[in-house]
Amino acid sequence: MSIQYKSLSIAGFDGSGGAGIQADLKTFSALGCYGMTVLTALPVQNTCGVFSCYPLPLSAIAEQLEAIFTDIRPDSIKIGMLYSAEIISLVADFLAKNGTDIPIVLDPVMMAKGGGALLQPQAIHVLKEKLIPLSTVITPNLPEADLLLAKQGLSMSETAAELLKLGSPYVLLKAGHADGVDANDLLTDGQHETWLESPRIISKNTHGTGCTLSAAIAANLARGLSMEQACHEAKDYVFQAIKSAADHSVGHGHGPVHHFYRWW
Repeated sequence: MSIQYKSLSIAGFDGSGGAGIQADLKTFSALGCYGMTVLTALPVQNTCGVFSCYPLPLSAIAEQLEAIFTDIRPDSIKIGMLYSAEIISLVADFLAKNGTDIPIVLDPVMMAKGGGALLQPQAIHVLKEKLIPLSTVITPNLPEADLLLAKQGLSMSETAAELLKLGSPYVLLKAGHADGVDANDLLTDGQHETWLESPRIISKNTHGTGCTLSAAIAANLARGLSMEQACHEAKDYVFQAIKSAADHSVGHGHGPVHHFYRWW
């Protein structure tokens, strides 16, 4: 069988394997896409948290982007951890010249599951001004949405509507950090609201869920699915990956989801 679909992850590293480009590659593979990566930063982390973070030199990131795009043009792009304003600007400028015809899924990674900062506070403005308008869909969770909008207390519909004003055609607002027995996410383009419903799974093994969801959407878009179908299928994939890992024990903190639950 030939390789038909190709997805690129522009994101940070996770040596423990549950998040970042490691989770993205697992997700791309599980969903039938050939995965590629551009590494932006090296967080030193495990299931218990982030201990330090080392951004890559800008020249190294630029060279990685050039190497991929001159050889293997991706069918979709997932963007995760970018860490600094300078890295965001570099990636945004490159994609503005080379990737405007490619679906871009932006996961505005700001905090790790254990609470470690993965985006410098001064970088939020550049993310909003330069990268969100280039994105096809953004996938913030509720705390990230509050930081992006500098507002709290809005309903999910109100929050999603405010996020759309930042320039992305679609917003998928994730409800994993909310309370309640359900974890229903909201997809909107300003004209239609689609609720992606699922019961909440009680599990400590949720490390990398945001990375996995955005990578799954990117893989599904690469395969030609509509945005609504791509998000529906990605939501179901993550739900099953969490459910399948609920009783696992990997690490001493927030363990990973089971990306390959369909096979083992």
